[in-house]
Amino acid sequence: MHELQGFPLLLMHRTPEPELMEGLEQALAYAAANFAASDQALIERLEQLFPRGLGQRLVDLGCGPGNISFRLAERYSGAAVLGIDGAAAMLAPALQQLAEQPHLQGRLRFEQVCLPAADLPGGYTAVVSNSLLHHLHDPQVLWRSVAQLAAPGACVYIKDLRRPATPQAALALQQLHLADAPAVLQHDYIASLHAAFTPEEVQQQLHEAGLADQLQVAALEDRYFEVWGQLF
Repeated sequence: MHELQGFPLLLMHRTPEPELMEGLEQALAYAAANFAASDQALIERLEQLFPRGLGQRLVDLGCGPGNISFRLAERYSGAAVLGIDGAAAMLAPALQQLAEQPHLQGRLRFEQVCLPAADLPGGYTAVVSNSLLHHLHDPQVLWRSVAQLAAPGACVYIKDLRRPATPQAALALQQLHLADAPAVLQHDYIASLHAAFTPEEVQQQLHEAGLADQLQVAALEDRYFEVWGQLF
């Protein structure tokens, strides 16, 4: 096994999955799933990395049913939060939940947008994304969108699955973390692990995007990586 910039080179080649999650069964399963622990861990990680806060305008890319968007709006009560996703089916639970929380209306909103979207205005003080990158056939779509949307000095935090070494390792992670999950989530989890990037691939993506001097990448726990920093 060789290494590049401190990361092991893995053996399982990437197999992309569909970019949009448009199935009703998928949307309902994700909306009903309990990701509270990992979602809260992401918010706590943001607090650790950016103790001065995230500013006044936050955007959550690939927000799905809005789990992170809602937590951002609750935690950063002085900020406006925009959740963006390309799939109407995934946004439907977020819009329904928002309708039931009038205290967040006007400060939290959701839009159906497929990236890249050249007409999206920038100026966001924080750009956050959880589990979007592995869905993209062209990873530069995410990094170009980050650069487009971020204001100078913006906080950036990206978290995603990382591709394991072998199909057997992917199955082991599925059994460890989703053994009791609905079949649709177990199927999607395996597909996502196969579609995920390795940290060294993400490091190369950052070099190509001209962001390697501003953002850093590291493995996280047994199945994730994270990218964080502030843009010049």
